[in-house]
Amino acid sequence: MALKEEIEKRKTFAIISHPDAGKTTLTEKFLLFGGAIQTAGAVKSNKIKKTAASDFMEIERQRGISVATSVMSFEYKGHLINLLDTPGHKDFAEDTYRTLTAVDSVILVVDSANGVEEQTKKLTEVCRMRDTPIIIFVNKLDLEGRDPFDLLEELESSLNISVRPLTWPINKGKEFKGVYNLHEKHLNLFEVNKTKVSDDVLSFSNLEDPELDKLLGADADQLREDVELIDGVYDRFEREPYAKGQVAPVFFGSAVNNFGVKELLDLFIDIAPTPLPRESNKGPVSPEQKDFSGFIFKIHANLDPNHRDRIAFLRICSGKFERNKFFQHTRLNKKLRFSSPYSFLAREKSVIDEAYPGDVIGLYDTGNFKIGDTLSEGDEFQFQGIPSFSPEIFREVINTDPMKSKQLEKGVRQLTDEGVAQLFIQQPGSKKIIGTVGELQFEVIKYRLNHEYGASCDLVHRSFHKACWITTDNKEQLDDFMRIKAAEVALDKDDNPVFLAPSAWMLQMAEEGYPDLKFHVTSEFKTAQEA
Repeated sequence: MALKEEIEKRKTFAIISHPDAGKTTLTEKFLLFGGAIQTAGAVKSNKIKKTAASDFMEIERQRGISVATSVMSFEYKGHLINLLDTPGHKDFAEDTYRTLTAVDSVILVVDSANGVEEQTKKLTEVCRMRDTPIIIFVNKLDLEGRDPFDLLEELESSLNISVRPLTWPINKGKEFKGVYNLHEKHLNLFEVNKTKVSDDVLSFSNLEDPELDKLLGADADQLREDVELIDGVYDRFEREPYAKGQVAPVFFGSAVNNFGVKELLDLFIDIAPTPLPRESNKGPVSPEQKDFSGFIFKIHANLDPNHRDRIAFLRICSGKFERNKFFQHTRLNKKLRFSSPYSFLAREKSVIDEAYPGDVIGLYDTGNFKIGDTLSEGDEFQFQGIPSFSPEIFREVINTDPMKSKQLEKGVRQLTDEGVAQLFIQQPGSKKIIGTVGELQFEVIKYRLNHEYGASCDLVHRSFHKACWITTDNKEQLDDFMRIKAAEVALDKDDNPVFLAPSAWMLQMAEEGYPDLKFHVTSEFKTAQEA
């Protein structure tokens, strides 16, 4: 099949939300509709609990939260859908931010009772920075929640984006009966079914059908009034403003009960963009470009604890990826080939022979990759916009089992390579300091060091305000700063100097006292250096 045809088949998106909005449940229902799984991870009885299909780490299954991005591919109505389920918890926001660089659109899940929450705003801001197209799914209509019109108003005012409802709920809470498809002009009523897709779908060609009154009673007239008001208040849905990230279509439903999910998925594959160009230091790279290219946006060690493997997640941006073909690693300036590239369905993975723009594949990594690395087969260039952020919480690693020093060293290096935390080395004594953007990350790191590497440690609080990478052309001034500020200077894993500023005031004093030094709060300066 021609490259263009393969590109047209693909949709790559992320599901994002505030914690507990139902993001992972919605992910499972998509997999159900796509036939990728047969039974969702809902509680079937008091004795039998199936964990979410997309949560593969043991700590996720224990805590009931997602702490790492999961990658899933499945087919639906002739399309190949690459779905990235992201962590909702704010402490793992950096993993989510980087994941958003690897997708072409997002579905934002909102709890109908809680409305727009803190993490919802932050994630939407990241999407707006890149003009990423957004579809909103208002979830949990089977529970008592806010008035739908009030929710629409809050979405517009809080997220700074225009909205257009494309489905509308029939009542809510215990009386929730289904959704009316404003886009297709028909009504769908669903049976309550938490684990399988219901085949019993009733359709109406228009709202004036008297059969509607028999089924819905007083709710039929309320639906007619609501639809008339929506058509009068909101502009007609247009694809172009959505594609530019200016208008977000809104769907209502209950993911756990399969209400409204099919309408969402059907319209998603109709309007969501196919793979888009990506920015590089040599200009935009089109997916239709013949030569293969892609970038690493995530690394995960011990995806399968039994094999202690390390997988680099590659977003393909152009051309065709082929198994066992040599590609250029831009940063290392060397050729690499991959005998076992993977596609994913959460914990399940299978070897593939080829992949195309929009696909996300896993590459077995022996330590060659860092987040942001580029692979290509044509011109050498570097994809941009995949930064690490300055941490704000710091802990020093204290080894509590000297017999496991090597395991601890390996574990700390590999886990920080994944990008959820930064590692800084301080002299004398090669002190290891881990920096994160959230407290929960330390709990995950300590748990994984123990369970995956057999290493134990204490993580002792260190009082730093922010970590700032230092660049300069004035080596003499840098050496002077490193000598005077020795107690507050470290090297990152790539031996770049970093100022661990004790306070905002001390950072300001450093900037004023050393005018030739530049202090960076993200690692994007590395891309500029490499360019």
